Amino acid sequence: MAVGESVHKKTGEGGGYINMDAGGPPQQLLKGFNPLLAVTHTVGLLLVALVAYWCGKQGLAWRSVPSKEFNWHPLLMVLAMVYLNGNAILTFRVLRNKRKVVLKYIHGGIQLITLPMVVIGLVAVFDSHNLAVPPTANLYTLHSWIGLSAVILFFSQYLLGLTAFLFPGMSAEYRSFILPYHVFNGVAVFALAVGASLIGLNEKAIWAVKNYSDLPGDGVLINMIGVVMVLFAFLVGLLVTKAEYKRTPLPEDGSPLLASQRQ
Repeated sequence: MAVGESVHKKTGEGGGYINMDAGGPPQQLLKGFNPLLAVTHTVGLLLVALVAYWCGKQGLAWRSVPSKEFNWHPLLMVLAMVYLNGNAILTFRVLRNKRKVVLKYIHGGIQLITLPMVVIGLVAVFDSHNLAVPPTANLYTLHSWIGLSAVILFFSQYLLGLTAFLFPGMSAEYRSFILPYHVFNGVAVFALAVGASLIGLNEKAIWAVKNYSDLPGDGVLINMIGVVMVLFAFLVGLLVTKAEYKRTPLPEDGSPLLASQRQ
């Protein structure tokens, strides 16, 4: 090979290339990644803005006005379980040149922020039912069953990730065994959260929007939130599953056994 000729090594999975002569962390040629990521962030922020506008339009309060306390539920659950959780899933794609241990803390930190939001969102919906006059039944709809399942799995997933990947003492073999299930469960929880949110939006539209079949303004707004949420979910899923976008392990990531598990 001629002196000064660039040396590139094709990655084993996905067809990206690493410049071995550039120095510093390996660089993948990620065709289309940055534009797709920009669109994903734009759609995600639009989702949050639409939900915030919708909930704010209906009014926000606490236990003094149970009907308005409910509005914290869709706002916090979409923000936590869909938007922030989706961004946490993308950590290993977006910040691929950071050391793996740093990415673990960022990934876990984003999800740590979501935990109190989820708790407050659940308190809000139970309060709005129990304090209503007359009280409304809890946990009888499909939305509540799927939503609560997503929350339970989310907390279980967080506890598993915390103990397996952040606390010292776990063997490399055990972490390598757990990792594929942790990745799958994370995507599954995200999908469940999106599904529960869509069902909840539809229930709210049918029960609370007068003449929903005529598509009044509030009905159009709810439908738009659902469409934008589905688009955000598709984009996150594409970024996570596209093979060439998977993170190439850095030499300083540590254990060769774990490094072989590409994020």
